[in-house]
Amino acid sequence: MAIRGTFFSGLTLLFIGFLGFVCIPAEAATKKYQFDVQVKNVSRLCHAKPIVTVNGRFPGPTIFVKEGDRVQINVTNHAQYNMSIHWHGLKQYRNGWADGPAYITQCPVQTGSNYVYDFNVTGQRGTLWWHAHILWLRATVYGAIVILPKQGVPFPFPQPNREQTILLGEWWNTDVEEVVKEGTNLGVPPNMSDAHTINGKPGPLFPCSEKYTFAMEVELGKTYLLRIINAALNDELFFAIAGHNMTVVEIDAVYTKPFTTQALLIAPGQTTNVLVQANQVPNRYFMAARPFIDVPIPIDNRTATAILQYKGIPNTILPKLPILPASNDSSFVMSYNKKLRSLNTPTYPANVPLKVDRKLFYTIGLGRNDCPTCVNGTRLTASLNNISFVMPQIGLLQAHYFNTKGVFRTDFPDKPPTPFNYTGAPLTANLGTIQGTRLSKIAFNSTVELVLQDTSLLTVESHPFHLHGYNFFVVGTGIGNFDPAKDPAKYNLVDPPERNTVGVPTGGWTAIRFLADNPGVWFLHCHLELHTGWGLKTAFVVEDGPGKDQTILPPPKDLPQC
Repeated sequence: MAIRGTFFSGLTLLFIGFLGFVCIPAEAATKKYQFDVQVKNVSRLCHAKPIVTVNGRFPGPTIFVKEGDRVQINVTNHAQYNMSIHWHGLKQYRNGWADGPAYITQCPVQTGSNYVYDFNVTGQRGTLWWHAHILWLRATVYGAIVILPKQGVPFPFPQPNREQTILLGEWWNTDVEEVVKEGTNLGVPPNMSDAHTINGKPGPLFPCSEKYTFAMEVELGKTYLLRIINAALNDELFFAIAGHNMTVVEIDAVYTKPFTTQALLIAPGQTTNVLVQANQVPNRYFMAARPFIDVPIPIDNRTATAILQYKGIPNTILPKLPILPASNDSSFVMSYNKKLRSLNTPTYPANVPLKVDRKLFYTIGLGRNDCPTCVNGTRLTASLNNISFVMPQIGLLQAHYFNTKGVFRTDFPDKPPTPFNYTGAPLTANLGTIQGTRLSKIAFNSTVELVLQDTSLLTVESHPFHLHGYNFFVVGTGIGNFDPAKDPAKYNLVDPPERNTVGVPTGGWTAIRFLADNPGVWFLHCHLELHTGWGLKTAFVVEDGPGKDQTILPPPKDLPQC
C-alpha cells in the first residue's frame, strides 16, 4: 500500500525579497526583508524545469536575525496560485496573524496582493526555517532562519570557526501541483520524488548531476557548526559525513546536552545543529542523506550527496561515502532519540509541566472513503480521533477573533470515540471516520498533555507532528499501545527534549506536554505533506488570559481577505 507522495510546481509566485545582510547592532533592531517569488528554469537532473523560486534562488535566502529583533517581511504574490508563508518554530506570542498557515491564521495572499509579516523574535535563538504553507508549494519555497544570540551571549558549547546551513529537500522532474491533482483525482498517492537534495542539489550519484553538487571547504584543525534542516515534504532522513563524527548541540532551536554520533535522524520540519571537527586526513568526503522507512511503502530511497572538502585537495579526488544506517533501522532511531536531552541549566532551564490540567489522547488513522470517480472506487484519507479535518474558507483565527459563527466547532474529542487495539492486527475499516472543521478549546495558562498514538488502520507508519505557536517537551515515547496506568511512570520530567516537531514511531506513541500561555488558534498537523492533505490535522483554540498582555493582538490593517 503506497501511503507517501510526490510533487513539484511551476508557478508565478512573488514573495518578498531579501534586502541583504546587514550589520547587527548590540541593541535589538528592526530587520526588513523583501522576498520576490518568481518562476525560474532550474536544472537538477537531466533537464531544466520552471519552478517557483525566491529571489531567483532554490532554496530561498537565509534570514539572519538576533534574539530580540523585530522582523518585517513583505510578501508580494505575482503567482497564479494563492500564497502564504509559515515561519516554522517561531512562537509568535499573541500574534498568530504572522504565523502563516493558509486558512488557519490568515487568508492567503492572493495574486497581485501583498502582506507584511511583522513579528518579534523573543526568547529564541538557534536554527529554524520558513516555508510556504498552502498546497504543496513548500516543495521549492523554503529557506533557513538563523537566530543569533544576543550581543555578548556565547554559545553553551565550543565556539565554531565557521557555520554552514544544510537544507535537505526533495526534487520532482514534473510540475508538483499537477502531480498532486492527478493523485487526488485518482484517489491514490501522488508519485514519489525523483531525487533528494542537499542545499538544492542531488549530488553526483544521480544521472546528469555532476555539476549539481554542493561542496563545503574546511581547514584541518578547525571546528564547524552545521545547521541542518529537513525541508523534505514526505521523508524522514538519515544524515552522515564520511569519516567524521558529529556532536549534536541543538534541536529545533533549543540547546541540548551534547553527544557524539556517526549519523543522525531528522524528520520533516525538524532542525539539528551539530559540531564537526576537521580532524581527519585531508581528503574529499561525502555528506549523505537517505530516507528512513521501516514499513514496506514505495519512496525514493536513493542517496543525496554533498562534499566536505579539505582545503588544498583537488576536485579530481573521488570522495568517500559514509556508512548510513539501514533504511529500516528502527533500533538506531530509537537509540538516537533517547540521547536527545534538554540542556536544563540555570540559564537554559527545562520548565517541564509537572501537573497536568488537561489530558488529550489522539489516535492517528489512515483509511479509505468512498469515491465513485476514483480508480478503485475509494480515496485515501487520514484522521485524528476518527475526524478528517476539512479546511475552512476563511482563516480560523479571524473567525475566532471576530466571533464569526458557523466556521468551526470547538468539540474536538479529547479521546477517540471508539477504543480498540490500536496497534493490533491490521484493520481495513475506517471505524466511522467523519469529516469536519472541529477544534479543541484550551484554557489559557493550563498545562496540557497530549499522547499521539499511531494505529494499524490500513497501515502503520511514522508521523512527524508539528505544533504551531509553541515548543513542547517530549516526555515519553514507546512502541505498541500507550498504557495510561504504567507508561507515565517512565516519563522523563527532568530534562526531556524540547521541540516544535516530534516523530510518532511506527506502531507506537509519543507523549508531549506544554503550557498553553499563547492565546490564539494554533495548527497541529503531520508534517508529511501527503498526510496533511488527506486530513491529518486539527487546531487548538487557546483562550485569552485575564491580563491585557495575555490576549490576541488586533489584526494588522493589511491582513489578507478571502
